[in-house]
Parts: sequence; structure tokens; C-alpha cells
Amino acid sequence: MKQVGVGIIGSQFEATIHAESFQSVPNAKVVAAASPTEAHVREFTKKYGIPKYFTNYRDMLKLDEIELVTLALPNYLHAQAAIDAAEAGKHVVCEKPLCMNLKEADEMIGACRRNGVKLMYAEELCFAPKYVRAKQLADEGALGKVYLVKQCEKHFGPHSEWFWDVNRSGGGVLFDMGCHAFEFMRWFYDKAPVESVYADMDTHVHEALTKGEDDSIAVVRFQGKRKGLAEDSWAKRGGMDDRIEVFGSEGVVYAYLHMGIALITYSEKGYGYAVEKAPTTKGWTFTIYEELWNYGFPQEMQHFVNCVEKDWKPIETGEDGKATLEMLLAAYESARTGKKVQLPFRPSVSKPIDLWLS
Repeated sequence: MKQVGVGIIGSQFEATIHAESFQSVPNAKVVAAASPTEAHVREFTKKYGIPKYFTNYRDMLKLDEIELVTLALPNYLHAQAAIDAAEAGKHVVCEKPLCMNLKEADEMIGACRRNGVKLMYAEELCFAPKYVRAKQLADEGALGKVYLVKQCEKHFGPHSEWFWDVNRSGGGVLFDMGCHAFEFMRWFYDKAPVESVYADMDTHVHEALTKGEDDSIAVVRFQGKRKGLAEDSWAKRGGMDDRIEVFGSEGVVYAYLHMGIALITYSEKGYGYAVEKAPTTKGWTFTIYEELWNYGFPQEMQHFVNCVEKDWKPIETGEDGKATLEMLLAAYESARTGKKVQLPFRPSVSKPIDLWLS
């Protein structure tokens, strides 16, 4: 079997998800990883059996055996890494959010087009098995006309320090996790045009850590009298909570990525791992199993590898990432003004949080 050679840029939390996901993709082989801290990337490649490591990703991009590069980097580094990979002739999988602003998005998309490579946007909710099944039900008419799609993702804060720094992350919880909700809604509505965004956000518990918001609500209106509701929080204790609700004229579906599939566990002394972002395993906890599969990460990477090997059109593209970014920018503007923001909305800012803080 031909295997697509993969290089991972990054060696921390998101990179581990990529490395573990590719272990379930038979027609792919991770051949190298790159990260500036040698001790960390050396340990990362050893743990996952990756043959080569580099402290400069541009050196890794010189490897002929790499066809596909995944970006598991802080948000502010996405654009340059994607452009460099494209100019090296590599297809690109970029983690969410796509980048910091629309100018960077256009530059990334342009570089990939000029060099004849694919830019694929890593929105795993469009591959999560439960959520895929929910869309199948809607598409076959089980729910009648769908008029509201709700996505909720909440926990007590991100796993890496750079998320708290708005200069590196671009924003708070809405930028970090609202991007999931926005693209999930677009995908569920078959990429229908967005008419407007209304958002409200605040910082409730993490004022000492970030200038960004740690709790947000956003309402998106799509063409055809259809709405989306995004609820996102870094202020919710008890570990990850990810769920959707879909309402139609003839039915409704609820799906939970965590509590609905977890083992309900009680332990006096605790145990090794419960679920992403869980602060403790003592007492009553929700013990996840097959976590990456339930999130959709291996399915996502399998799809992207097939897009390279078989020249498929990706389900999620750079253009989708850009559309999500525009919605996010509108949400930050709405939170600043207290008003609904119409799309298209194309502000000239370096990062979304600039709108809210201005």
C-alpha cells in the first residue's frame, strides 16, 4: 500500500492528537516532526516512533518523502508556516482557527493555489461520528426543516500557556472554541450564506490570566430563516462538555461527545485519566473511552490523506476556514457594539480581540 508521507509542525498537545490519529490511518506515515525545543521534539518523536525530528520546520520541508504537513502551532504562527509549506510543494492541514485575520487567510489560500497544493481546514466536529449521524438524519428529512443548530463546548480553560496571551492566540474562548461551533453550523447547513452574527461575551474567572473573554454566547443567522447558537466557556468546571442540539419542524436530535458516552465512575483515590480538561479523577467522574475516535480526529486525518492520495476535494478547505474567521470577527465586533453585525464583514485588524478591546 502506498503511504502518504506526513510531517508534523509542533510537538505539544495538538501534535500528540495528530500523531495518535495518524496511527489509525493505514495509507499515511508520519516521517518527521519539527519544533524549536530539541529536547521536547526528540521525546515526542521517540514516543510515537517518528523517524526524524528537526528544530527548524523549514529544514523538515526539504524532505522529498513528505507530501502532507500538519500545523499544530500557536495561532499566530499558522499563516507563515502554511505559506512556507505551500512554497515547498507540500499539502497543508491547518488546525483551527485558520489564522489571525483575513489578510493572512488570503495569503495562505493564494500560496496554496499558486503552488498547486491543497489547504485543508482541521474542523474535527464535521467528522465526529455522532455529529455526522445527526446530519445524516437531518439530510434524510427525519427532522423536517431544520431551523436551529446549537453547539456547546465548555471547560475550565486551555491546556497551553500561549492561549491566554491574546497576542499569540488572537482572542479568548470564542476564537478558541467558537470557531468549532461556527464551522459546524455552516457544515450542517451545507455552507449556506451567513446573514448576521450577534454575540455577547465577558471575562468572569480568568481576569488575571488573559485580556480575552472566558465565556461567550453567539447567535448566527443563516439564509433561509435558519439560526445557529454557539455557547463557549473557559469558566465551566468539571472537564470538557461538548454537545449539539438540532431542532426541526418535525423532530429534534441531541448528541453528547462526553457525558453521553462516558462511563460514570466513582473513585475514592482517583485514577489516571478521565476526560480532556478534567481537573480530578476523585469522586464521581465521566470516564471517556476511544476519545480521539469519538471526537473525529482519526476520521478527519484519514479524509485529508485520501484527498492527497486520490485528489479529492476536502470537506473542509482553507476557504471554509476563512469564512469561519469572518464570522468570528463579526462576533467580536458585535460584542463590542452590542449590535447585530451583518456579513460580509471585512475589518482591517491584526487579530479578532482588537475589535472587542478597541
